Amino acid sequence: MEDNPKNVVQSVGKVFAVLRAFDVTLPELTITEVAGRAGLDRGTSFRLVHTLCQLGYLAAVPHSRRYRLTLKCLELGYTPLARADLKVLARPLLAELVPDMVDAASLGMLDGADVVYVERVQANLPMNLDRRTGSRTGAYSAALGHAMLAYLPLHEQQAVLERSNRIKVSEKTLTDVDAILERLGDVRQQGYAVSDGENAYGLRTVAAAILDGDGLPVGGVSATIHAQRMPLEPFVDLAAPAIRRIAAELTRAVQLSFGAVAAARS
Repeated sequence: MEDNPKNVVQSVGKVFAVLRAFDVTLPELTITEVAGRAGLDRGTSFRLVHTLCQLGYLAAVPHSRRYRLTLKCLELGYTPLARADLKVLARPLLAELVPDMVDAASLGMLDGADVVYVERVQANLPMNLDRRTGSRTGAYSAALGHAMLAYLPLHEQQAVLERSNRIKVSEKTLTDVDAILERLGDVRQQGYAVSDGENAYGLRTVAAAILDGDGLPVGGVSATIHAQRMPLEPFVDLAAPAIRRIAAELTRAVQLSFGAVAAARS
């Protein structure tokens, strides 16, 4: 159904093309400029612009031939976002991954030196590897923790790690502060964190951070498999793009809501 062009209303796509023609760098446009940026002819752009003016989503700029977006456009996205929180927004996105791609997908947040799991979708994991909602794990050893810590200022990263009870969960667990800081630099550069049995025997995880408007972490999402399901490299190739897409979508929600979504988590 999604691929059938008969099910697509082309005029709706053109309306949103007109709205997306405006941005921070070009907040006011003439009809000719709208047509060029939206990829439409001038006649179509003229009719759509005047329709959107009548509906209140565009307004004419006085004493010019230019138009601008109105605050009514915020209603298209802000209201549903402001009434939700990260758990509500993340749940369906995480559920898309389980069980076809991964065995579990999680939303977590930093609380001091810990990661707290605030949403979890899982299947086919043994009970002893279960991370229930509300459970905690040390941020120093978890992919979710690394994904979020990587976007804190360096002095905050160091402070969190130094007050962590850094025990070796497995032979792969990093406990040296300098080694973890080096890993966090790599995580920030590549945009995601990977754990291969470092936080729990037999589990492989990819995680990415959810960021606010200042680029600071408000949460993180992760995808996990049992190690028997797939080798590490193909798992990362499969899961990293998916988890980064979800993190980017939730980041956009946080930023478009002017922090309302992030505030709703507390």
